[in-house]
Amino acid sequence: MSPKQQRGEVTSGLLLDSALRVFIASGEQGLTVNAVVQDSGVSLGSLYHHFGSFDGLIATLSHRWLDRLLGELTTALRDSGTAREGIAAAVRAYLTFVQEHRDPALLLHSPLADRKSMTRGREFRDSQEARISEVARWIRLRTESGELAPLPLPLIESLVMGPVVAVARRSLSGIDDVDLDEAARLLPERIWRSVRA
Repeated sequence: MSPKQQRGEVTSGLLLDSALRVFIASGEQGLTVNAVVQDSGVSLGSLYHHFGSFDGLIATLSHRWLDRLLGELTTALRDSGTAREGIAAAVRAYLTFVQEHRDPALLLHSPLADRKSMTRGREFRDSQEARISEVARWIRLRTESGELAPLPLPLIESLVMGPVVAVARRSLSGIDDVDLDEAARLLPERIWRSVRA
């Protein structure tokens, strides 16, 4: 990598880290171009050079952390033996990610992220195609083997991830009535009952 490319990566990283920091400190209302530029110490021109727009910066930040979350989920599934073990591993991986990366998890579960995924859902899904395909392949193989119920893929995804995302959102919202360790212990069996063959 050339020195110019290295400087570009450092600059991009500064902007991405600042955007997340500003979002956590000031919420969506405070997440502005000026706030990110001021926090990062990077010029406005550099922001546009690296990301094309402020929206591009936020999309890249979301993609970065979504890719990491999906990577941890696919690793959990890949490393499991049975479908039942895979469901438990995926639940644990998701909730562990939320605990270990609270700030990015807040962004990924925010109304801002929801709006972006509603308006640019296909783009987000396409950007994660490799990881999503791996999860789909895992589900298809377990369905064909007779371990999982013969349901359409989106329904199995919803039955598995719906409760986990709901618990994560509840925890991230500041409501202290959910223990993520307890959820990671209890949810897998309940979810398994809904998707087993």
